[in-house]
Amino acid sequence: MIGWFAKLLGINKWIVSAITALALVGAIGLGAWWIHGTIYDSGYQAASAVKNAEIAELKEDFAKQRAAAVEARNAEVERQAAANNAAKTREAARIAEMQAQTEILQSQIEELQREASEDPDAGRTALGASSVQRVNKVR
Repeated sequence: MIGWFAKLLGINKWIVSAITALALVGAIGLGAWWIHGTIYDSGYQAASAVKNAEIAELKEDFAKQRAAAVEARNAEVERQAAANNAAKTREAARIAEMQAQTEILQSQIEELQREASEDPDAGRTALGASSVQRVNKVR
């Protein structure tokens, strides 16, 4: 067939064979290049889809973790506020109790001072029975 084609064109059959071989090698190379490009593109697209799904999952996990952290922070702030309010309430009760005790002690001091000023033996160097009773009340 190459011989017939070479006679038809009027050139040497070796030249036609070489041109045919080069054309076949070029066609095979072009086909291989096209197949490689198609496979590469489909592989790239598949990998891109997988990685995009992983990135979306990571973003979702990060958003969940951030929401959980915000919720935990808010719960801790509320817990601290409740603990502080309870401590303030206990401290206010303790202060009120101490003020009541102070008022009782103040009234006792005033009572003892009044009794001391009314004592007829206040100027003596020795203590009388009523003076001893007042001293014992202080203890």
